[in-house]
Amino acid sequence: MNKTILGGLGARQFIEEYWQKKPLLVRNAFPGFGGMLTPNELAGLACEEDAQSRLVLHSRGKWALEQGPFAEERFARLPEKGWALLVQGVNHHLREADELLHEFDFIPRARLDDLMVSFAPDGGGVGPHFDSYDVFLLQGSGQRLWRVSGQDDMTLVPDAPLRILKNFRTDEEWLLNPGDMLYLPPKLAHWGIAVGDCMTWSVGFRAPSAQELATQFLGFMQERVALSGMYADPDLAPQTHPAELGGQMQDKVEAMLRAMRWSRDDVADFLGSYLTEPKPHIVFDTRRLSAEKFRAQFAKQGVRLVLKSQMLYRGGRVFINGEAVDMQGESQRLLIALANDRSLPPATNLPENLAALLHQWARAGWVE
Repeated sequence: MNKTILGGLGARQFIEEYWQKKPLLVRNAFPGFGGMLTPNELAGLACEEDAQSRLVLHSRGKWALEQGPFAEERFARLPEKGWALLVQGVNHHLREADELLHEFDFIPRARLDDLMVSFAPDGGGVGPHFDSYDVFLLQGSGQRLWRVSGQDDMTLVPDAPLRILKNFRTDEEWLLNPGDMLYLPPKLAHWGIAVGDCMTWSVGFRAPSAQELATQFLGFMQERVALSGMYADPDLAPQTHPAELGGQMQDKVEAMLRAMRWSRDDVADFLGSYLTEPKPHIVFDTRRLSAEKFRAQFAKQGVRLVLKSQMLYRGGRVFINGEAVDMQGESQRLLIALANDRSLPPATNLPENLAALLHQWARAGWVE
C-alpha cells in the first residue's frame, strides 16, 4: 500500500484510529488524479443498460430523483445548476477504475461495494445526508466543499425521494482539490457541494444490516436444513374451544424448530455466496470458446477476472459470482491467487481440473 493515500499513516494505524470512528482528510492522496473519465464519458455510461445511474435535481427547495439508463437527449435539457449525476459500479466498466480499487486492498474485499462517480455543476450535490457504509471520497476534476456534522438529529425532509437531512448543522468543512481524499465513517452526516464543475470518486464499503443478513441467511439455509419426523400428538388433550391455538401444539412445534442448527462453515459458505452474488442488473457476456483455443490463449496471455466478477475465498473454498468451488493442491493455490490478484500469468502446464474450470468460466463470461 502507498502510504500517501492515508497521509503517511500505515493501514493498521488508520484502522485503529479512524476506521468507523472519525473522518480523515488527506491532501494530495493521489497526486495528479482526475483525468481517468470525463463528464461526457460519465454521461455516456449513464445511458448504458447495465450501468446503475441516477439524476438528483434540486430546484426551489424541492428534490427530484430520476433513475437511468438515460437517453442522450436528457443531458441536453438539464439546467445550468441544481443537479448531480451519479453512476454506480464504474469499476465494472473501466479497467483503470478497477485498478484504483487495489489501492484500498488493506480493507478486506469482502467489505467492498463499488466505485461510484458523480458529476455536478457549480452548487450541485445530493444534499445533506448520512450513509450506512464507510466511504473514501476522492476528488477528481474541479473542487468540492465537504461539510460534516456529528449531529444526532436525523430528521428527514418529508416527501423527498432521497434521505435528505432537514436540520443539518456544520461542525467542520473542507474544500477538496483534485487528488485530495476524505474518509467518512458510517452514520456521519455530510454534505458535498460542487464549487464549479466537479467530479468525485466514491469508494464505498458495504455494511449490511442485521435484518438483511438474517433474511438472506435464512433463505440460503432452506436447502441445507433437513429436519426429520412429522408433527404428532398421540397425547392430544380434548379441547373445549375448537378454534383456539393450543399451547400443547405450540410447545411441540417450538421443540421441532429448535432442531435447526448451523455451523461456522455454513456461515462462511453463506457469506462467500452472498457477498459475491452479482447485483440484479449485472449481465455477463457468454462466449463460444473451445477448450483447445482457451488453453492456447491462456499460454500466451494468462487470464483475469472480468470487471463484473467478484471472487473471495475462505480456507480452500473459493466463491465466485455466488457459486462455491472446492479444489486441492496446485489448483487451489492458483484459484486463491486469482481471487487475490484478479489475474493469473500465462502458463502451459495448468492442472487438468483447473483448466476445465477456467474454460467453463471463460465461456460463462466470468474470466477473460
